[in-house]
Amino acid sequence: MFDLMPTAYRNVNQLWAYILTETLKRLGLTCAIICPGSRSTPLAVAFAQQVLEIEAISILDERSAAFFALGQAKATGRPVVLVCTSGTAGANFYPAVIEASYSRVPLLILTTDRPPELRDCHSGQTVDQLRLYGNYPNWQTELALPSADLGMLAYLRQTVIHSWQRAQTPTKGPVHLNIPFRDPLAPLPDGTDLSYLQSQFQPEDFFAGIGNTTPFAIPDSRFSIPQEWKECDRGIIIAGVAQPQQPQEYCRAMAHLSQTLKWPVLAEGLSPVRNYAELNPYLISTYDLILRNQQLAKQLAPEMVIQVGEMPTSKELRTWIDATQPRRWVIDPSEQNLDPLHGRTTHLRISVEDIKVEEINLSFSSDYLQQWCDAEAKVRLVVDQTMGKIDEVIESKAAWLISQILPPGTPLFIANSMPVRDVEYFWKPNNLGVRSYFNRGANGIDGTLSTALGIAHRQQSSVMLTGDLALLHDTNGFLIRNKFVGHLTILLINNNGGGIFEMLPIAKFDPPFEEFFGTPQDIDFAQLCATYNVQHELITSWEQLQQKLNPLPTQGIRVLELQTNRKADAKWRQDNLNKFAANITMK
Repeated sequence: MFDLMPTAYRNVNQLWAYILTETLKRLGLTCAIICPGSRSTPLAVAFAQQVLEIEAISILDERSAAFFALGQAKATGRPVVLVCTSGTAGANFYPAVIEASYSRVPLLILTTDRPPELRDCHSGQTVDQLRLYGNYPNWQTELALPSADLGMLAYLRQTVIHSWQRAQTPTKGPVHLNIPFRDPLAPLPDGTDLSYLQSQFQPEDFFAGIGNTTPFAIPDSRFSIPQEWKECDRGIIIAGVAQPQQPQEYCRAMAHLSQTLKWPVLAEGLSPVRNYAELNPYLISTYDLILRNQQLAKQLAPEMVIQVGEMPTSKELRTWIDATQPRRWVIDPSEQNLDPLHGRTTHLRISVEDIKVEEINLSFSSDYLQQWCDAEAKVRLVVDQTMGKIDEVIESKAAWLISQILPPGTPLFIANSMPVRDVEYFWKPNNLGVRSYFNRGANGIDGTLSTALGIAHRQQSSVMLTGDLALLHDTNGFLIRNKFVGHLTILLINNNGGGIFEMLPIAKFDPPFEEFFGTPQDIDFAQLCATYNVQHELITSWEQLQQKLNPLPTQGIRVLELQTNRKADAKWRQDNLNKFAANITMK
């Protein structure tokens, strides 16, 4: 008999929670995030008793907890469990649930609830939790009230198995189980006769067949390259936003497709393709800058486009695709519509790794490909020379520099707003195998710190690139510091406000710009870090930054702060982004 069973015999709630957690353990769950509260007591106790196989982490703030779980699920590729009490607690999970849905991250959300008789009667800490997250979950249901009946225990087991599978197939995403409990919530005897379990309940038989296996079939056939792709000599491949679990295999598949078709690969800064540059000789990283040259944009207009994953961030690229209206294919295994431009697009519901690569003797020349490669070489040289000469601390150089100096394989979380755009503009192709992570599902700044901590927890020493507002929006994430295992360096670009708004037309209208868009917070980050007992250091030179980023520490959280001038940085981008390719011409 299992060690957990004596506690499970005390009351029906604990028995119910034991069946749930034991099933999850056997399915392969390794991490559960538990938010404090009373109604969730049976689950908190049960997860605490599974501590040898399932790491149970207590996190105070539900929003922070949910994003930490999101980061853990991103890093491991496996579902992470979130547990909270009844009332508004579960509502604080909502932003992370939305992000998990759009980013296809597996989360299993367990909101505990009062029983039906205590709803709609102003019983304390009770809200309507049914379908709390709208249509965002892959699947959602409310469990029956706990019962000691063997048939009901089997129902619970199978429902948990189904939930685990639906979090991973056909597309990864969140699953929500609402779980009502009656008192007593603590593991005290409740008067239920559980003596029959001693003779009738055989755990090994009951849990037999539950295994840590992939819950979906592996395709046994590959997609053959269409003839129309083979015959096109003006095609491009767009390597969009992607966080594959096997980035090297992903990049190799992209390279094989590119080399077979002799098409260039325009790789988003958030694509792993830029971090495995040696695999792809036709890699184009400066497309946003190239396309700002209207003559080049016209000369390089494609007839066909293969978009792998989501469309890159670049507005220049989107506008160019929309204007040229090429025939397009989107390669992505999800059921989602990944074409915000609504072009002549065919969605192929496959992974790029599923494409059968063939050796093809192309009868046409590759002048178009050579034009792209020549433009890349010239613009990349101008970018690198320009950045190398900049001594003053400006925002844009940070992304360019860290693309070359991070330790190999470093997990890097890139915050939204300007950091993600500077990465697209300036991230230099490298062979460091940096693992880039981001929340580009809903593109919000909420949960930035907590997500990065979730990614870094029990992983290789990690880095986060963020602006000040994104960090301030999630300072409760620092409360995780005592539970965090590993190291996270936060590279903070502090321009005292929302730098991205400086790039928009509204910046010319002040007032109200500075108060309602720039939103300076005037925070002393050294004092803020001291409050949370987090290390802080002000960085005043690029040489100092380079020394601090390689090698990285192995434990703790630290903030490396770069103080920049928001308006000067915006003016630098406005003055320079259009110049990098201005003098580039084609033969």
